[in-house]
Amino acid sequence: MLTLQSVTSHYSSFSTAEEEGVDGRVGAGGVVGGQNGGEEWEQFLSFQLLGASALHAGEGLCVCVSVCVSTTMSDPRDIDEDAILKGLSPEELEKLEYELAEMDPENAMLPAGLRQRDQTKKNPTGPYDRDALMQHLEKVALEHKDREDLVPFTGEKKGKAFVAKKPEEIPEHEQVILEPELEEALKNATDAEMCDIAAILGMYTLMSNKQYYDALGTTGTIANTEGINSVVKADPFKIFPAEPPNGTNVEETLERIVSNDSGLTEVNLNNIKDIPIPTLKEVFEAMKGNSHVEVLSIAATRSNDPVAYACAEMLQENTSLQSLNIESNFITADGMMAIIKAMANNATLVELKIDNQRQKLGDSVEMEIASMLENNSSILKFGYHFEQQGPRTRAAMAVTRNNDMRESPCGGKTWENPVGGCGSRPPR
Repeated sequence: MLTLQSVTSHYSSFSTAEEEGVDGRVGAGGVVGGQNGGEEWEQFLSFQLLGASALHAGEGLCVCVSVCVSTTMSDPRDIDEDAILKGLSPEELEKLEYELAEMDPENAMLPAGLRQRDQTKKNPTGPYDRDALMQHLEKVALEHKDREDLVPFTGEKKGKAFVAKKPEEIPEHEQVILEPELEEALKNATDAEMCDIAAILGMYTLMSNKQYYDALGTTGTIANTEGINSVVKADPFKIFPAEPPNGTNVEETLERIVSNDSGLTEVNLNNIKDIPIPTLKEVFEAMKGNSHVEVLSIAATRSNDPVAYACAEMLQENTSLQSLNIESNFITADGMMAIIKAMANNATLVELKIDNQRQKLGDSVEMEIASMLENNSSILKFGYHFEQQGPRTRAAMAVTRNNDMRESPCGGKTWENPVGGCGSRPPR
């Protein structure tokens, strides 16, 4: 019987003969050489079969095709596989797909369905009934006989009963003799007092760390309430009350900022999750003309880059703000870069906190932060955890320099400061 593989091999032999310019004819045994090398191929190779069928016989699948191929074709890839497959019945296509399925039985990481072919062609006996299935499993389990013990249990006790050994007596020459008053005091001492005495003598292996340090930390009283042989207990869990929610009225605070209220010097919007982004932008827009607010904190308010851009514009115009906290928000590297660059035009901000953002700011932002701190003499506190050693060192040196200048007797200006000095340069 002719298979699809044999058809392909015939076409391959035919193409080779045509490329080499050999005049040949395709016969029953393959390509037969001819004598006229330039003659065009006009013969047709006909494989007439009773139809297209897929037969699974023995170990292999014989795919029979019915095709009439012109010998003028030079490439076996010109075979119309779609026409061949259209001639197959649904059952034949299913068998063909079953045989051509790629399986990897050696790969233990694949599920069972991809390591072996599905051989369960049983029709379902009925709809799935979980209760009936559970009852059947319980019935089978009860009907299954238990395995008998190799040695039956009788309850008989075997072996000798345990008898505790008597403690050995200390030889007389090794016994410690104390003064009568000390002997009397030790005989009448409680377990708690003995525990304290052992801690004072440095016998920390006889007690827990808590008992040991409690005894050393008190004077005049007995710290331990239990003896040395007491069971070690964990420290009682201290229950701390939950932090009350932030009760700041956002709308009222915004109105006071806009009206430049002299009684409003600190704005705390921390941990208020439901502040709209436009409202936060309005807060920073109002801060541009405010001259009384000195502390502004919007930590954990889900602020993003648009809020950061509004904050950057505010820093360029505001001249009264001294502390800004924007930690624990969703500001990315672009928004933080805008804030850092805006600090070049701000000389009043003393404290800036930008740590714990949702994304890492990256090396370029950290280098920009270090450069900003080196060129800014007003920042005394800066809250950020640097990932790189270089910017961290530069930022620490810059902040230390600013604090040293602020603590100098000249009020932050020395002869080394190019901004101004409190006296002439000292002689060398």
